Amino acid sequence: MLAPFGIRPKGTLLARMLPLAQALAQRGHTLSIVAPPVHNPQDAASRVVYGAVPVVHTPLPRTAGPAAILEQSYTLLQAARAEAPDLLHLFKPKGYGGLAALAAKPLGLPLVLDTDDWEGPGGWNELLPYPVAARQLFAWQERDLPRRAAAVTVASRTLESLVWAMGVPPQRVFYLPNGVYGQVENMRVVAKEREVTQKITSSSPLSHVVGEGAGGEGHLGRYSSLFAQSSDNPPPPTLLLYTRFWELDLAELAAALVAIHLARPEVRLIVVGRGEQGEEEQLLALAARAGFAPMLNYRGWLQPEAIPAVLAQAQIALVPTRDTLINRARCSAKMLELMDAGLAIVATDVGEARSFINHEQSGLLVPPANPAALAAATLRLIADAPLRQRLAAGARAATVAFHWAALAQVAEAAYDCCRADDHHRR
Repeated sequence: MLAPFGIRPKGTLLARMLPLAQALAQRGHTLSIVAPPVHNPQDAASRVVYGAVPVVHTPLPRTAGPAAILEQSYTLLQAARAEAPDLLHLFKPKGYGGLAALAAKPLGLPLVLDTDDWEGPGGWNELLPYPVAARQLFAWQERDLPRRAAAVTVASRTLESLVWAMGVPPQRVFYLPNGVYGQVENMRVVAKEREVTQKITSSSPLSHVVGEGAGGEGHLGRYSSLFAQSSDNPPPPTLLLYTRFWELDLAELAAALVAIHLARPEVRLIVVGRGEQGEEEQLLALAARAGFAPMLNYRGWLQPEAIPAVLAQAQIALVPTRDTLINRARCSAKMLELMDAGLAIVATDVGEARSFINHEQSGLLVPPANPAALAAATLRLIADAPLRQRLAAGARAATVAFHWAALAQVAEAAYDCCRADDHHRR
């Protein structure tokens, strides 16, 4: 398996590749993951085994500029070939991995391509400040590599349609969404292997409490004065926003939070995540201006192994999403993580949300660009504990269909297609 970047801080390797590889290993396959140390140079030239799956990070390039791109791509291909694979499964049709896969084709290595995001027009090319040449390369790779691959795995129905539109026959395209089995365990393994620790306390540099409740008790103790109520009047549920911010509209979110705070000022919202361009600071500024700062408990970006403890502190998760091509094309691992954690979810009905959530059975879906609907659904859950419990149980039950043990069989079908294509060509 060829990764687009390293095991941290981004999630493709940790949340998609590694659990899929581990599930395949449990089914008797031998796999390894080869990754360039993009975003994590400290892991360069390393080999670490995670649950029977080796993750190999290539060395840092010794050159700079265009030469470094070629060197990194060549090093990635050589590291992959050193594992003596029967086929390559490339994750994300872009960058170093895309160039390495292109070079592998003349060597006779069959290629399976995985796509879990839209990169070109309307996608990440417009969201991130890539150089013009990089944008052009990524857009070309995204259109070219699916047609070269013997099989394509896609993380969303939107990507499935887009790949069909590129001329790839439907029988070579396999819907393989993100899964839940093994993600929490992967986080624990990474923590153990790398000896990474991150305590969630008010003294942590990643914890920033806005408004009331700032204290040193940690967990829900910081709100003990607010929640000191009789057993006949239980404390209100805690809300959670687990986000990278780019997928939502801050003004719409702020409008919904104003309405929630005015109706239920005692309710608190834990915010976990950090934006690509400092969007979290914009949210905090909006909160100060609009008057809902007292409800916010901003934790910032947390190490993956710290996330489960934070999820356990909340009962309702908000998943607001803008209706854009990039959001329709993505498959939110966070959404499945929230469902598996047993939270009652209010999500915008965009993209794969409907694939995960059955409205009124495993969560509540609201229309996009409608902060009033988001607020109303959230207030409904705040006021109705039995409904929260029913939806939370339904969400957890719904994740069974997305266990990696089942999804591994989809990958096997793609590999069988790839091998059949390779045999036919010979």
